[in-house]
Amino acid sequence: MPQNDFAFQGLGPDTLIKAIETLGIYPDSGLLALNSYENRVYQFSDDNRRRYVVKFYRPGRWSIEQIVEEHQFTLDLQAEEIPAVAPLQINGRTLHEFEGYHFCLFPSVGGRAFEPDDLDQLERLGRQIGRLHAVAQTASFNYRETISYNGFVTDSVVELRRSELIPDGLKTAFFAILEPLAERLAGTPLANFPVQRLHGDCHIGNILQWDDKLTFVDFDDCRMGPAVQDLWMMLNGSRAEQTVQLDALIEGYEEFCSFDKAQLLLIEPLRGFRIIQYMAWLSKRWQDSAFQRAFPWFAEERYWENQVLALKEQLAALDEEPLKLGF
Repeated sequence: MPQNDFAFQGLGPDTLIKAIETLGIYPDSGLLALNSYENRVYQFSDDNRRRYVVKFYRPGRWSIEQIVEEHQFTLDLQAEEIPAVAPLQINGRTLHEFEGYHFCLFPSVGGRAFEPDDLDQLERLGRQIGRLHAVAQTASFNYRETISYNGFVTDSVVELRRSELIPDGLKTAFFAILEPLAERLAGTPLANFPVQRLHGDCHIGNILQWDDKLTFVDFDDCRMGPAVQDLWMMLNGSRAEQTVQLDALIEGYEEFCSFDKAQLLLIEPLRGFRIIQYMAWLSKRWQDSAFQRAFPWFAEERYWENQVLALKEQLAALDEEPLKLGF
């Protein structure tokens, strides 16, 4: 096992190439690093001009069983012709190991990040998520995590309490709003709703568009939770705008999968979960140079000033009536 789980110190170019070659695939191009912070992901072409993406998992983040469940989920989707990028099965396995690193190989899929600019596109996206969930509900995860208050909020507050990145002059104001928000979120009625397999990080950056085809990528954060988790991150703008967007998403979604409208009351609490967890995630990974290069603003005072305002706004949002469908 590598000695430094955060910096991938043992994962140099020679190790990368040797690992790939153990699968009988021989890179004939350079390894192009792709945007990935938790893991290390590279695109390359082999000596037959086939294009691949190789993903090396951050050691210690997920267990082997959890990674295999991620892979099986994408294979289940693929078997039902849901556009989702699944790892290749090589020698009967999707997960491989080399010198303590676990990795997998994907086909390289073209496309650009999906940018819905009208309600028809959101309805189309809703159909795709509905199709995904119809398959997701046919089985459960046994090892992947379930969305919970402790996992998203309690643990994150502990991490932020010990973080040295919050400026001293803002700590009092920051925790004066973080603590009451965390206390309010403790009352989130997650236990009142059934859970299912989820993409888990379903935002437009994880959906590729090629012509009229939408493809789901990056299931690294897949987990169990309420269905609305894979929908709310598509909403933005004013309350009125979000209501119209939600109508379009659910209208498409329900062509393939029924949706419990009572889950709409979870949208703002889940948004609060994510705001807090995201800050803690960056703090926890800050010693990884990849994070410092990608998120230099995280160590700036202005970022934390803005977070104080964001936390206040989110606490106020919890006092508003939940979004309702217009139809």
